[in-house]
Amino acid sequence: MFRSRITRVPIPFDADAGATAVATLAPPSDLAELVRGVAGCSPFLARTMEREATWLAECWETEPERTFADLLAGIDAIEGDPKAPLRQAKRRAALLVGLCEIAGIWEVMEAAVQWTRFADAALAKSLDHAVGRLARGPVEGDGGLVALAMGKMGAGELNYSSDIDLVLLFDESRYDPSDYAEARAILLKAARRAMALMSDITSDGYVFRTDLRLRPDPGSTPIVLSMEAAERYYEAMGRTWERAAWIKARACAGAVAAGEGFLERLIPFVWRRHLDYAVVEETQQMRERIREHRGLAGPIQIRGHDLKLGRGGIREIEFLTQTQQIIAGGRDATLRVRGTLEGLDRLVNSGWVAAGDRDVLARAYRDLRIVEHRVQMVQDAQTHCMPKEASGLDRIARFMGQGDTDAFAAGLRETLDAVDAITAPSFAPPPRASGDATIPDADTVTDRWMSYPALRSSRARGIFERLRPGLLSELARAARPEEALSAFDGFLQGLPAGVQVFSLFEANPKLVSLIADICATAPDLARHLSQQAGVLDAVIDGSFFSPLPEVWDVPAIDEEFETGLSALRLWHREAHFRIGVHFLRGLVDARAAGDAYAALAAATLAAAWAQAERETARRYGHVPGLRLAGLGMGSLGVGRLTARSDLDLVVLHDGAEPGAMSEGRRALGASQWAAKFTQVLITALSAPMGPGRLYEVDMRLRPSGRQGPVATPLSGFARYQAEEAWVWEQMALTRARPVVGDATLRAAAEAARVDVLRTSRFDNDAVLDALREMRLRLIAAGRTGTGLAVKSGPGRMQDIELVAQTHALMAGAPARGVADQMAVAGWLTEAERAELLSAHRFMAGVQQAIRLLTEVDPPDRLGAGGAAFLAQVMDLPSADAVKAACDAVAATAARVIAQALDRAATGG
Repeated sequence: MFRSRITRVPIPFDADAGATAVATLAPPSDLAELVRGVAGCSPFLARTMEREATWLAECWETEPERTFADLLAGIDAIEGDPKAPLRQAKRRAALLVGLCEIAGIWEVMEAAVQWTRFADAALAKSLDHAVGRLARGPVEGDGGLVALAMGKMGAGELNYSSDIDLVLLFDESRYDPSDYAEARAILLKAARRAMALMSDITSDGYVFRTDLRLRPDPGSTPIVLSMEAAERYYEAMGRTWERAAWIKARACAGAVAAGEGFLERLIPFVWRRHLDYAVVEETQQMRERIREHRGLAGPIQIRGHDLKLGRGGIREIEFLTQTQQIIAGGRDATLRVRGTLEGLDRLVNSGWVAAGDRDVLARAYRDLRIVEHRVQMVQDAQTHCMPKEASGLDRIARFMGQGDTDAFAAGLRETLDAVDAITAPSFAPPPRASGDATIPDADTVTDRWMSYPALRSSRARGIFERLRPGLLSELARAARPEEALSAFDGFLQGLPAGVQVFSLFEANPKLVSLIADICATAPDLARHLSQQAGVLDAVIDGSFFSPLPEVWDVPAIDEEFETGLSALRLWHREAHFRIGVHFLRGLVDARAAGDAYAALAAATLAAAWAQAERETARRYGHVPGLRLAGLGMGSLGVGRLTARSDLDLVVLHDGAEPGAMSEGRRALGASQWAAKFTQVLITALSAPMGPGRLYEVDMRLRPSGRQGPVATPLSGFARYQAEEAWVWEQMALTRARPVVGDATLRAAAEAARVDVLRTSRFDNDAVLDALREMRLRLIAAGRTGTGLAVKSGPGRMQDIELVAQTHALMAGAPARGVADQMAVAGWLTEAERAELLSAHRFMAGVQQAIRLLTEVDPPDRLGAGGAAFLAQVMDLPSADAVKAACDAVAATAARVIAQALDRAATGG
C-alpha cells in the first residue's frame, strides 16, 4: 500500500505557521497529515494537491510504481490533441514524484529517473502526434525524426523543475535525394509543433520547457538537422564542451533505432583513444566563464548560494566525473556511462578516482539534489539558488526536516566545502615550478621553440610556458644537460601538435621526468616519440610499471581488417614502449627485456594471424580441412628479441583433402589459399598505417629462399629439409620453433624438425666444413665488427650462434638457443661451451641495450646518457669499459672457436 510506506517521512513542519516555526511531528500516518505538512512548505504542491485532490485520494491506496505506470500508459493512449491531457498528466506526475520523494518512498535519484520517464513519454507522444498530423508524400511513420535527450534528461537525472535539453535530427538516408527538401520541411514543421505541445503556456500550464541550443551551430541552423550534416559538423568543428554534452546523450523519442545508430557513429568524436587531458583546461576555463558571468566567483555564502553552479555545487561533481570520463573513456569503454553516480563508481573501478573521494562526492550529490528539489518545489521554479531572505531559508530548512536553520546551513556548508576540497584541485592548473634551471647556451635552442608546429597556437604556448621551468629543471639533471636539451628539441620539433601532449604532461608531472630521462638517455627514442606521442598515455595506466607479463593478452579488436589492425598497432606500440621504459629504468635486465619483446611478438603475431585468416576467408571462403601454422626462425624461434627485431617466419599448411577448393566467389586450392593468406599476413604485420607498422617480416629461410612458394606444405618442407637442404639450412632449423597457428599442425611441424635433425644426411666433417666456409664468407663480406658492433665478426654473436648450431646439428639435438645448444655434450668441450656461452650472453646484453638506444648499427655516438645507461646495464664503470670488454670477450671466443676447429681438423 502507498500509505503504509509513508512511515519513512522525515519532515517536521507546520502548515499554519507557513513553515517558519518548527512543529514536533511524528512521521505522518495518513494522507491528510502529509498534505498539511507539505502545503506549509510548498505553495506549488499545495495548489496542485487541491486541484488533484480527487485523483490523489483515489490513487493513495495503490503502490506508487503502479500509479506511475498507469499514468504513463495513459499518455500513450491519448487520442487527438494531446496538449491539455499532457498538462494534466504533468500535474499529476509532479505531485506523485514530489510526494514520493518527500516521503522517502523514492530516494532522490529514483525520483529523478521517474521524472525522466515521464519526460520521455510526454515527448514521444508530442512527436508522434505532430509527425502523424503532418506526414505526407515521402514522410511516413515516424519520418526518421528522433529526439536525442541531452544533459540530465539523457542521464535519467532530471531535476524537479528542469528544462529538457534536446537535439532533433532526422535520418536522411530514408529519403531519395529528390524528396530530401520536402521531407526536411515537413519534419521541421512537425518539430516546431511538437515543441509547442511541450512548452506552450496555457491555462493548464506547460509540460516542459525545451532547449534546443545544444545542436550543431545553433545560431545558424534550423532546429532539425540531418544526421549526415550533424556528423560532418562534429567531424570538422566539434568542440570539447560538445563532446562532454554527448556523453549523456540518449535517443528517447521518435525514430529511436536511427538515433542509436547515430550515437554509435559519434563514438569516435566523443571518445578519443588518447588520454585527453586538454579537456581539463577547457573545463576550467568554462567554469571560470560561467562563474564570472553569473557572479559566482566568491566564497560560499549559504543565503543565495547557487547549488548547481556555485563552489562545491552539483555541477562541480558532474564536471569532475565527465572530464575524467572524457580523459580515459576512449581507452576504457567501461567508463562510457551516462549517470553521474554510476560514472563515479566506474572511475573508482578503473583507478581514476579514489574510493574515499567517490563516497564523499556521491553522498554530497544526493544531498545537494534533495535540497535543489526542495527549493524548486516551493514554487515549481527552475532555480538552483538558496533563498536570500531568512524566512526563505527557514522554509527550506523545515522542508528538509530540520528544526534548526543554523544547523541546516552549517551542514550544507560542510557538504559544499567537502565537494570543493575534492574538485577544485582537479581543475586548478598545477603550481608553476620555481627557478629556471640554467643549461649552458640554452637560449640558442629555446629561442626557436615558438616557431615549431606544436607551439603555433596560443593555447599550446600557454600550457608550455607553465611546463617550461620544471622541464628545464629535469633536463638540467642529466649527465650532459646540453645533450638532453638537444634531444628534447628534436622531440618538440617533431610534434605535429602540442595541446594534447602538453596537457598530458601538465596533469602528470611524472611524464615530464620520464621524457627528460628518455631525452638524456635515448635521443632516438625521443624523436620516435614525437611521432608516436600517444604511447605516453599508457604511462598513466596504473599497471604500466607493474611487472611485465610472461604472456601478453591482446585486447579484443574489431574483426574488420583495417580497423582491427590499427587497433592492434596502437596496443602493440604501447606495450613495446612499456618494455623499453622498464629496461631504461632498470626494472628489468637485458635478458628479461629480450624475453618480454619475444613474448609481445608472439601475442601480436597470433592476433595478426587471426585477422589475416578472417580476411582471407572473407575474400575467398574456406578450404575444407586446411590447417596453417607459422614456424619462427632465428631470434623469433629462440624466443629472444630486441627492441628493433624483425620476424623470421616460415608458413606451413596441411590437412586439406586432395583437390579441395575454397567455397568463395573465387575458388582456390589449398596451396593458393595458403599463399594468399601469407600475403595478407605480411601486409597485416608490415604495412605502414597511421599508428605505424608491427614488424618487418623475413621469409628467406623458407625452402628455396626467395624463389620458393611463400607458403609450404608440411610434407614438402620436411622432404626438402631431409633431402635437398644445404647444411646452413639445417643449422638454421636447429633454432626453428612452431609459434602460431593450428596446434595439431604445430606439433607435426616440431616432430618433423626433430626427425630431420636426428637423421641429418650430413656427417660431422661436412657440417664443420660448411661452418668454416660460412665464417670465411662473412669475413670476406666485411663482417668484422669491433667494439660495440657485437653482432658480426670473429668471436661475436653471429659467429658463436653458428658454432652453437653446428654443435647441435652434429649431436642431432633439437635444442634451440645458444644456452640450450651449449648444454648438449658433443664436439665442443664443456669448458669451450661455457666460455662461448658467457661471451654470447655478454654481447647479447650489449646488443639489447644498444638496440633500445639507437637504430644505427654499430652505434656511431651514444651520448653521455646512453653511454651511462649501457655501462649501468653491463655493470661496468663506463661505455669505454664496455667497448673494451666486447673486444676482449670476442677475442677469447674467436680463439676458442679456432682451437675447436683446429682440433676437429687434426682429429684431436
